[in-house]
Amino acid sequence: MDVLPSRLTRRLLLSVAAGTAIATATTFALGSATSTQAQAAAPAQAAAGVTSLAPGGTSFQVFSPEQAAAAASSGRWKVLDVRPVPPLSYIGGHVPGAVHLSEQAFRGPNGRLPFQIWGPTKLASLLSQAGISNKDSVLVYSEGNDVLGTSLVAYILEKSGVRQVAIVDGGLSGYKAASQPTTKAFPTFQSGSFRPTTVKGLAIPLNELVPLIGKSNVVIIDPRPKAQFEGTDQTFIRNGHIPGAKNIPWQTFTEATNADEAKKNAHKLRSLEEIRALLVSRGITPDKEVIVSCSTGREASLQFLTLKHLLKYPNVRIYEGSWTEYSATKLPIAVGPEGSPAQVSSR
Repeated sequence: MDVLPSRLTRRLLLSVAAGTAIATATTFALGSATSTQAQAAAPAQAAAGVTSLAPGGTSFQVFSPEQAAAAASSGRWKVLDVRPVPPLSYIGGHVPGAVHLSEQAFRGPNGRLPFQIWGPTKLASLLSQAGISNKDSVLVYSEGNDVLGTSLVAYILEKSGVRQVAIVDGGLSGYKAASQPTTKAFPTFQSGSFRPTTVKGLAIPLNELVPLIGKSNVVIIDPRPKAQFEGTDQTFIRNGHIPGAKNIPWQTFTEATNADEAKKNAHKLRSLEEIRALLVSRGITPDKEVIVSCSTGREASLQFLTLKHLLKYPNVRIYEGSWTEYSATKLPIAVGPEGSPAQVSSR
């Protein structure tokens, strides 16, 4: 990665120190870098008892449809259908025993930014209501193009300290194509007792990200569409990307764009050999510190899980605030293709 000029690096740091409302102290909040405003908005969360765990305690797996069906029928796995609301798709048929808990339920406003992962206390309540306790193994699936909802929830489960997490290779459509059973019957279950828990070290807050921008041993991956990355899509307060980031759209990790229509499936991962070769060709190697950042953290979750768990990259973190947070600061951005110079733009 090109190294930013030292003057720009100093300006990045000064911007954080002077005017971006980024607190240097962190709390147990699951989301972007914590501001004093966000802290004031959620005093109950700060006072709640939250168990902190070190990273590395979660086993993440990609199950074949046959493995998923066996897990669901074994009684040893809790199954979450995270398809977006309204829940009519779930009502029309789901994996036996699956509880519907939409991916949308896991995020909301944090007093400063929209679409941030809820804190440990609220997540614990959601998971308990779905019948899940801390020691349960959890299988997650979705359908259509919502593989990112699956990966986001899987990441949230890891960050909440769930020890075994799996997703279905091919999603529900792949599961059905393999002639595995579905049902319209609603499962009956008791509430779980999930204690508020968070795993530190999986996410990187903005105040820790900024000093790493431009470092030769750090790679920032941005899996958003090209138009968002280059800034021609005018969705955000400011549009473009973090200076030096590499644009690797999330679809390139999957069969979403397979030329063979019969094999096209956003929920099915490409072979790990193909993904590894793609990354190496872009200079994203295991010796680098890798940070994945997207729009809201959803797209980044798929690449985070793939790099960390499947490819075993030793130093991978996810920037949960992503462009939602970064674009709302006055930090330098880059507009245009990869390698475009950093610039300071007003809102």
